[in-house]
Amino acid sequence: MLAAGLCFVAVNGTVRWLGQALPAAEGAFIRFVFGLIFLMPALLPALRRGFAPRIWRLFALRGGLHVLAVTLWFYAMARITVAEVTAIGFLNPIVVTIGAALLMGERISWRRALAVAVALIGAMIVLRPGIRVLGVGHLAQLGAALTFGTSYLVAKRLSEQVPAATVVAMMSLTVCIGLAPLALAVWVPPTLVQCAVLAGTALFATAGHYAMTRAFAAAPMTVTQPVTLLQLLWAALLGALAFSEPVDIWVLIGGAVMIGAISYITWRESGLRRPAITPPPGATREG
Repeated sequence: MLAAGLCFVAVNGTVRWLGQALPAAEGAFIRFVFGLIFLMPALLPALRRGFAPRIWRLFALRGGLHVLAVTLWFYAMARITVAEVTAIGFLNPIVVTIGAALLMGERISWRRALAVAVALIGAMIVLRPGIRVLGVGHLAQLGAALTFGTSYLVAKRLSEQVPAATVVAMMSLTVCIGLAPLALAVWVPPTLVQCAVLAGTALFATAGHYAMTRAFAAAPMTVTQPVTLLQLLWAALLGALAFSEPVDIWVLIGGAVMIGAISYITWRESGLRRPAITPPPGATREG
């Protein structure tokens, strides 16, 4: 999980380095083209097998949501600090929790509802509306967090019917297709350095998701989730050292409140899923 956090901060850093040199849609398109190349071994067999029309519709819906989300995210990364983007991004699991209750009929206990409320308070500490002026970058990242969360809900429904690797590969394909006309409309010839940086963005993103998946397989979410807080600290450090961004203590405090609430939700759900019968001493876990 430490490696995953470093990779995701590197993703933010590479996009922040590009700044406004490339339009958001073009930068996102190039990044996903490289990601698609990395995922081609999983994509080609899935396309040969084919999918039912209902599955294709879900893939298209997720692709459309992700097109909007990554475009907003690239736009925000060029306009607000790395730490702010990271902290506001912690809203993703909160959006998923609320969306699962509203759209999928999942029950939210009063404890989970309280944790969601605390996380939203943390978001208000980060944004501080009325105390400071919120720029278009903040609004773009809020929109990205909401759209990413909705995309993850669709991915959750897809993962019940197709393998996880196929879900990720098809997401890259549909996002590339959706971003292509937007990128062409604002196309600026990229330099070799910019292409190399975006290739690095795709590589770090792929490595981060792989490391996170391995972390989830090796330890309970209750162990791995709190480590996410370090991602915010690294993001603040990167912004300060690499981009001379001021360290906003309220962003760190608000992010910590959000991670605390998310960790509680994770711990609570883990406890509810725990088997009632304790395994005997010396028992081994299969698989």
